[in-house]
Amino acid sequence: MYYLALLTGNEGEPAAQPGSAEFDAEVEQYAAFDARVAEVIAGGAALYPSEAAVTVRRNGADTLVTDGPFAEHAEVIGGFYVFDVADLDAAIELARQLPAVATGSVELRPLVQWRPHDEPGPDWWMALLWEQADAVLTPGTPEWDAAVAEHERFGAQAGPVLRAGGALQPPTTATTVRGSAGAPLLTDGPFTETAEVVGGLYLFTAPDRRAATEIAAQMPIGPGGGTEVRQIVDLPG
Repeated sequence: MYYLALLTGNEGEPAAQPGSAEFDAEVEQYAAFDARVAEVIAGGAALYPSEAAVTVRRNGADTLVTDGPFAEHAEVIGGFYVFDVADLDAAIELARQLPAVATGSVELRPLVQWRPHDEPGPDWWMALLWEQADAVLTPGTPEWDAAVAEHERFGAQAGPVLRAGGALQPPTTATTVRGSAGAPLLTDGPFTETAEVVGGLYLFTAPDRRAATEIAAQMPIGPGGGTEVRQIVDLPG
């Protein structure tokens, strides 16, 4: 079973910039984690800081593009993993080992489906599909099936630029692992209590920020939702 692990940190603390000594030290910690559990990692990437994000919203036929993340949260997503494990307990055990738990949190959520990807390159981007929490669709319903059909049409249109993607189970299935002075704390629910939740994600390639935004603008989103575009950090192999 696939679980998405969203790695979050405090928005008020400066993020380590790619190329800095602090960022390189974090990369080494995650590289050691990857080496230990490589057999269960089905995806993952580090993201450039949220200040470099682009958000795409649609209101009827109008498309609005703004700089910055989809919503202002106290915590922001800095990267992700996808684990291929038997159950939630196994995913929690992995999350406890992630460096992000020491200073932030890790939100675990089962994926309805996931398309594993190759090693990200310098032209890779991530699109987080945000939805209004009260408009989240339930897998297996006619509304869900209609949304899946929309995404299938988008996938056929986008073609080979799409490198991975997945839809998430509702936020009620989320478990958040958060650091503390002792053992990490477990809570039910997503990493932050807001009106918006992540409903899915895509990884895709684009030559620049403008092209990435144009691709994201074609992705299906629900009423009141939006697509947050973040560039993936090209880590040394």
